[in-house]
Parts: sequence; C-alpha cells; structure tokens
Amino acid sequence: MSKPYNHTKATMALAKASFRSIMRSPSAVVFTLAFPLVFILVFGFLGKGGIKVDLAIAPGSDLHNPIMVALEENPVVHLIRDKDAAEIKTDLEKGSIDGLIHVKKNAAEKPAYLAKVEYTSASIDKGNVLKSVIHNLMYNLNSKDMMPTVAELNESTVQGRIYRTIDFILPGQLGFSLLSTGVFGTAFVFFNLRQTLVIKRFFATPVRKSSIVFGEGIARIGFALLGAIFIIMIGHFFFHFTLVNGAITVINMLILAIIGLIVFMGFGFVVSGIAKSESTIPPISNIITLPQFLLSGTFFSIDAFPEWLQPISRALPLTYLNDAMRKVAFEGAGLWDVKHQILIMIVWGIGIYALAVKVFKWE
Repeated sequence: MSKPYNHTKATMALAKASFRSIMRSPSAVVFTLAFPLVFILVFGFLGKGGIKVDLAIAPGSDLHNPIMVALEENPVVHLIRDKDAAEIKTDLEKGSIDGLIHVKKNAAEKPAYLAKVEYTSASIDKGNVLKSVIHNLMYNLNSKDMMPTVAELNESTVQGRIYRTIDFILPGQLGFSLLSTGVFGTAFVFFNLRQTLVIKRFFATPVRKSSIVFGEGIARIGFALLGAIFIIMIGHFFFHFTLVNGAITVINMLILAIIGLIVFMGFGFVVSGIAKSESTIPPISNIITLPQFLLSGTFFSIDAFPEWLQPISRALPLTYLNDAMRKVAFEGAGLWDVKHQILIMIVWGIGIYALAVKVFKWE
C-alpha cells in the first residue's frame, strides 16, 4: 500500500523553497531591511521631536482666564481636557503628554491667578519647548499694563522614562517593513507562480491550497522576523531604543509582527488575484500601502493630522500595529494590554482573507 500524502512535509518544502527565493530577491531585502534602516538611521541621528506639545488641563482648573485663552490660541500647544488625575499622572510618567497645568484664582487678588505647571522628564525635548512657550506667554501677559499682575507661575517636573525620537520612529518603520513585505512580496510571488503555471501544476498534485498558502506564509514570517530582530537590535544598541522589559518586550513585539504580517499578506493575495499583468501589481499595491505609510503614524502622531483626517487614519490596520508596538516597547504593555489593537487587526485579517479567497485563481 502506498503511504498517504504528507501535507506537512509538502508545506515545509514549499516554505524552504520560498525562503530561498526571498533571500535571493534584492527588492525583498531593500523593503524589509535597507529602506526602514535608512529612516531609522536618519531620525536616530537627528534626534529631534515634533512641534506639537500636549498639555493636560488639571481637573478643577479655572478655564476662563487670560492664560487659557492664550494657550488655546497658541499653534504649538494641544490642550487635553478629558482626562482624570490618575490618567494624567500615568501619561506624564510615560511621556504620553508633555505637561500639566492648573490655574486657579488667587484669594489674595495679587496676582489675579496662580498657575502651576508640571513637566515630565520622559519628554525632555517637548518639555523644553513647552517650558519656553509657557515662559513667553507669562511674560507677555504680565508685561502688559494690567493691574493686578495676571498670574504667578509655579513649575515642577514629574520623573519618567526619557522618550526619544527613535521610540516613535522605529515601531513605525518596523510596521512599514512588514506592510511592504506582506503586500509586495506576496503579490509578486503568487502572480509569478500563477503566470508560470506553477500553481496550475500544483492543482494536478495532492498539494492543498492551504499548504501553498501556509508554505509561503512560513517563509515570509521567518524572513520578516529576522528583519524585525535586526531592526530592533540596531535601534536598541545604537540609538537606545527603549525595551522596557528586555527580551520579553522583544518577544511581544515579534508576536505582534507575526499578526501584522499575516494580515498584510492577505492584501498581497488579493493583489495577486486581481492583477491582470505584472506591471499592474506596483500601482495596485501602492494604493494599499501608500495611504497606510503616510496616515498610520509612521513618522508623525495622527493626533497632529486635521480632525477630519483622523478617523480615516484610525481605520487603517497599520495604525493599530504601530500603536501596539509603541505601547509594548516604551510603556511595557503586555499583549493583553493591547488586545483592542490586536482585535482590530484580526477583524481586518478575517475580512481581507475572505476577499482573497473570492479572487484566488489557479491560473
């Protein structure tokens, strides 16, 4: 009697062949390693933050005074009003917000208001920008010929982790690397396999569709994980990228990378199914990747985008991968703490693979 066909062995053989093909592809190396690494090096050496600073308003603070009016009119300051004291304290320690202000009327009437500002050591660059803005604002208010003096300033600093530019940039570049690998790599490979009738030949064998997909997936995941480890290590040892819990943080980031890559590969399967020729793959893939690259917080926080654009940004899967990566790396969050982001990516994965099955072609 002949032995039953071993689908596991077939899957691993396909994965091995695909991995070799990926390693020999210059474009795969460029999109997975070289391109993200260039941005990490550039932003790592620049070490500059953005121009927006987040300033929380303490609960119970007086909101109707010249100080608040001046802050609202300042284009650099983003006022946060909807957080309670516990949330503000946690965000200050993490560097998620750059300062806290509490303004109250002075019972002694001179000066008219007392303003207390707390900065955070977890956001030194933005804290210095905020401090400069506050000092300039108070000087302008108090130098006016007003009686009594408008306000007295009292400052302090909350201790927290130092938040560097690399802590924002590296997760975004890692997400971009996974998106490019998943979409472009998968689309080109499966289109070529179909065009050269390799998949059609598979159809005549006992190999299942799932073995083909899993084999390709294992190869891409293996290659992407090597790239992710390389990027994380470069960021950590050369630019002090924060890994709060060390190896555990790295493992959590790699698990998130696997989830993200699986979702992005679904987009690649869709592109390979609807593309009519190899020349149509890049424009279709760019329609998928470019908006996510620009709008998912890869370079800048989506909070800096216009309000009408933010809902679009928050609908993209790369946004949730980037957000989860940053929370795990800098805040020390566990996978359960980013379950919302993971759930959104899984929902995207279910939807995109359902579409991929619809457009899948053997030839």
